[in-house]
Amino acid sequence: MKDFAAIDFETANSKRSSVCSVGIIIVRNGEIVDRFYSLIHPEPNKYNYWCSKVHGLTSKDTENAPIFPEVWKQIEPKIAGLPLVAHNKSFDESCLKAVFQFYKMDYPDYEFYCTCIGSRKAFPDAPNHQLHTISELCGYHLENHHHALADAEACAWIAREIL
Repeated sequence: MKDFAAIDFETANSKRSSVCSVGIIIVRNGEIVDRFYSLIHPEPNKYNYWCSKVHGLTSKDTENAPIFPEVWKQIEPKIAGLPLVAHNKSFDESCLKAVFQFYKMDYPDYEFYCTCIGSRKAFPDAPNHQLHTISELCGYHLENHHHALADAEACAWIAREIL
């Protein structure tokens, strides 16, 4: 796959619609051509301890951030016509569907691919198939794990190698 958009969400709490940040990496002809990152104001702006512990974001970080529909207006033209790729697509795809439903937006039925599933086939002997492990095997050292843009870039590196 030479053209795609790698996507990663972080959530404020256990609700999949509570997206609080998004990272997007656009790849065309196998090269990264664009990056997009935004904080997102989840509604309600309530974080649980465990999510904040994972990604470091709190309600103070997103209190003045735009809501999802405003952020998606910026993303939509960037990803038009591209398949989406995520590491553990079941999480990111379910977040996207949940937040579309929350805001009563029409979901365009994006084509999604999973680098985690692909990595099990490509690297059956890897010690695990976590994002940081597989991205390292694909030449990308993930330094800021659970930052949506860094995770999306790691996913893009994996996708370029194995999909």
